[in-house]
Amino acid sequence: MSRILIIEDEKNLARFVELELKHEGYETNVQFNGRTGLDAALSQDFDVILLDLMLPELNGIEVARRVREVKSTPIIMMTARDSVIDRVSGLDHGADDYIVKPFAIEELLARVRALLRRIHLEGEQKSTKQTTVKFKDLTIEKENRIVRRGDEVINLTKREYELLLALMENINVVLARDVLLTKVWGYESEVETNVVDVYVRYLRNKIDVPGQKSYIQTVRGTGYVMRS
Repeated sequence: MSRILIIEDEKNLARFVELELKHEGYETNVQFNGRTGLDAALSQDFDVILLDLMLPELNGIEVARRVREVKSTPIIMMTARDSVIDRVSGLDHGADDYIVKPFAIEELLARVRALLRRIHLEGEQKSTKQTTVKFKDLTIEKENRIVRRGDEVINLTKREYELLLALMENINVVLARDVLLTKVWGYESEVETNVVDVYVRYLRNKIDVPGQKSYIQTVRGTGYVMRS
């Protein structure tokens, strides 16, 4: 049975979501503020965390950031704020998906199921995929999530790391923006494809050597590729 942590200060909504999840066979734990929610997330093991953005004591962004420092528990952010900046900020600080209030409970349940499926598949793939990925003088140590250029460690955010990994695992394959969006931000993500362009720029600024050709090549009108 999958365990789901609900961190939501609107008590009526929290209890409604809890009842629906229990009806679907999930075990639940409800916390009504960011601090107790963070304590529960760090002290117990959950399969998914449903996290409100606007919380008393600690906001959802801070909770997600602190959870991500020590755990990889999947997080779905729930919020009434629907701007691109809010969505990108939530995703970049560790959320795996994003749902905007008011939402249909069927959509939330579908996103939970999709996230659990993805985590299950990733767990199966980890046992078969190589743990080190190389391209020219770039090396990714997958188990440690460390990126090196030669002997130099390059510090990347979670999304930058996943974007680079997606490209390096598909050398000479042109990856369209929507494909990268799915690989890095998740199938259910509502983030616009131009976010990919922004993160490629961030990535180039960190991995490229000044005066030399970029590791990542733009394929106009399509997406990006790393060519050997």
